[in-house]
Amino acid sequence: MNSAFQTRSLSAHEGRVVLSLAEHGRREIRRQDVASLLGITLKAADHVIHSLRRKGWLERASWGRYLLIPPDQGPDALGESNLLALASRIVEPYYFGYGTAAAHYGFTTQVRNVIWLVTPVHRRDRRLLDVDVRIVNQSPHRLFGYTDVDVYGYAVKMSDHEKTVIDCLDRPKLAGGIAEAAIILGSASGRLNWQRFADYLDRIDSRALTQRAGWYVDHVQAEIPTVVRNRLRKHVGGDRPAIIGPKKPAPDAPGYDANWRVLVHASGAELKASAGLGRRHTLKRKQALC
Repeated sequence: MNSAFQTRSLSAHEGRVVLSLAEHGRREIRRQDVASLLGITLKAADHVIHSLRRKGWLERASWGRYLLIPPDQGPDALGESNLLALASRIVEPYYFGYGTAAAHYGFTTQVRNVIWLVTPVHRRDRRLLDVDVRIVNQSPHRLFGYTDVDVYGYAVKMSDHEKTVIDCLDRPKLAGGIAEAAIILGSASGRLNWQRFADYLDRIDSRALTQRAGWYVDHVQAEIPTVVRNRLRKHVGGDRPAIIGPKKPAPDAPGYDANWRVLVHASGAELKASAGLGRRHTLKRKQALC
């Protein structure tokens, strides 16, 4: 038995559970699995699970399901990544998105105390280890554009770069606000597949969202291919302009943009930090390559 196991005293039953998980490369176990492994009743299995949780070996993911805290991380290793592993067991299908995904990719530096979990299934919000997990319901046809990412050995589903940005532009409140959503786009712009970005907008099929996205792209001065910008421009139209911000415009709001038929009601002062951000990021990358 290695030193990592020796640092936390385990009873014979507890040791069998942890070793069985580690030896088989498993990270999740159910209470009935514990009972079957040890040949004990479910009530007795609950006592073993309770003790393992108290000692920092297991953490509850959902009713009757528990995750192993890897021995090499120790009992105090329940950071954001392990929280994502726990939250990923709440519901299927799902993906982590909005501010959570933006922070994971480094598109924002805002400190997050909320995990945004996107699913078409209705579930109650819950709290894990002093962090709120907020459930965002999306219709099934919009549950796409996500991929598996590794967080300390756990595979969880996260919206990809393009869907993360689009989701944040669509619902800025879940990304830290309109000003932060613009910063997210500007920070991400050099890492986006613009063809995929346009494909996703076409798939969502929202004229207003595409017009708002086009305005944000110009606002941060992202280097978007002309052919893709023209694709977005084809969606400009409709009887009413799309609105960015509250119904009542801020005193310093930029106002109407004829190119995208967008009324920008958000504060110009708040948007100042993101103006031209995509271009600035591109220049920094080019200078770093020289």
